[in-house]
Amino acid sequence: MKTNSSLIRKSHFLGTKIRNLRKRNNLTMEDLSARCIRVDADSAPSVSYLSMIERGKRVPSAGMLAVIAAVFQKEVDWFLDDAPEEQAITPVKGSRGGISGMALEPSFLFSNEILQIAIPEMLSQTGISGRQFAHLLIRAHQEHHQNHFPDLERAAEEVGLKRMPLSLEDLLAIVQRLGLVVKWFTRAPKATREEAGAGKQHIITSYFEQPNKICLNQLLNQHTRRLKYDLAVHIGHCVLHNKDGLKSIMVAGRSHGTSLVDDADSPMQSSTVDAQDILHAWRDFESSFFAGALLCPKVPFRQLLDRHGYEIDVAKLVDVSPSVAMRRMTAVSPYSHWHYFDAYSPGKLKAVYRGNGIPLPWGNMRQVEDPCQHWAVFRMINASTQGSSAQISILDVANEPKIYCCESIRVKDLAGNPHVLCAGIDLNPAIEAQGGDANQVAQQLKEACVDNGGSAPLPGNIKTDIKRVAKILNINWVERGIDSEARLICSRGASCPRKPSCYESGGCQS
Repeated sequence: MKTNSSLIRKSHFLGTKIRNLRKRNNLTMEDLSARCIRVDADSAPSVSYLSMIERGKRVPSAGMLAVIAAVFQKEVDWFLDDAPEEQAITPVKGSRGGISGMALEPSFLFSNEILQIAIPEMLSQTGISGRQFAHLLIRAHQEHHQNHFPDLERAAEEVGLKRMPLSLEDLLAIVQRLGLVVKWFTRAPKATREEAGAGKQHIITSYFEQPNKICLNQLLNQHTRRLKYDLAVHIGHCVLHNKDGLKSIMVAGRSHGTSLVDDADSPMQSSTVDAQDILHAWRDFESSFFAGALLCPKVPFRQLLDRHGYEIDVAKLVDVSPSVAMRRMTAVSPYSHWHYFDAYSPGKLKAVYRGNGIPLPWGNMRQVEDPCQHWAVFRMINASTQGSSAQISILDVANEPKIYCCESIRVKDLAGNPHVLCAGIDLNPAIEAQGGDANQVAQQLKEACVDNGGSAPLPGNIKTDIKRVAKILNINWVERGIDSEARLICSRGASCPRKPSCYESGGCQS
């Protein structure tokens, strides 16, 4: 271990390296200090002392530097060599990830006036409803902003005061403070069910009735977490939209339509593009995001996730559903490249978020009987195992392999329908952030899987690389995924990388 005088002599670039590593991993000083405390509370730097280290005004002790090195999975000597900033640790500026677009030329054909004429015609010819189109727009907006909506976060924090967990009594007190009253029902009125397009597989859990009534299904008394979520959504409608008359119908059960952004959206359909479709869908999304932020406020929930390694079980500690907890992971994590799916059998994605631009498997805009069964979210639909499952996957994106890791869990909705929730990350940016060649690693892993019939244990060097990344990201299920075979997945059809193709015999085989 280096003496303090040795550290002082070799500390020329130490502060800069720590700062750049921290920013490269999107950690605040509070995040890094908290990570250090969990490694060794006695030697960990405070936020203020860490600030002085990064600015070169203080030199950490040998023990403190060892703790910082452990967080970033580096050798202590790496911080003390005479090399200045390396490109591998310099923060990337101007890159937010997310989905990418393309320039549309000639631009005059994409003017507002022309699009307003052409879009309804296009949708009528493709069979996409106005509400489906609304969700596509919202999902693109959500993914472009990588699920970060500070205004909605602040609105929720002003109402909930960043308290966590919020009890049912806390939420009912907020309801009362906003001048709302609660009314219970055993079966929703026929007009409400028809407006929601609810069938036998659906349960109307709640709706808003002018001027100030939140109508709740008696069934929710047996499902406190869903009751809390419904109340939080209606509080969001009240705070954000001033009780403007929308019914805000909440539906549990498999959607006939395409609820791409949120599983609380009703399955209402429209055969034409109606401005109200866009408005209603957007307000549903805002209120749902608000509900998540109210129940799992950003800073305390992020700290809780960090303490528990992003385990899905943190939902129990906050007394929310796994769905709410997993969706909030994508919004509060310092790592940007997340995805989230909610899948029903046999091949229907009811809710989708893909901040890393992951190509979607078939089944998001229509149900298919044979989506790629190697996707964890579809593989687990008919699984008999309990608990969650971690999986490392390789998927070709723009003819280049990408490595993903996800955690999936099989649950049932209030209508008794089984479905699978899946939260995952793109590992390529994390590997590159540590100076690795992500494309080379992904290509090597893909070749190993192809040679082994579609799945294979991770080679030792790749296992080491991903384990290092898992520790830096502090996501436990990435480490668990390393212990299982990696799987080739595809977006179905001609893109299947397996030999022979899963679809040569007429369908994807498990």
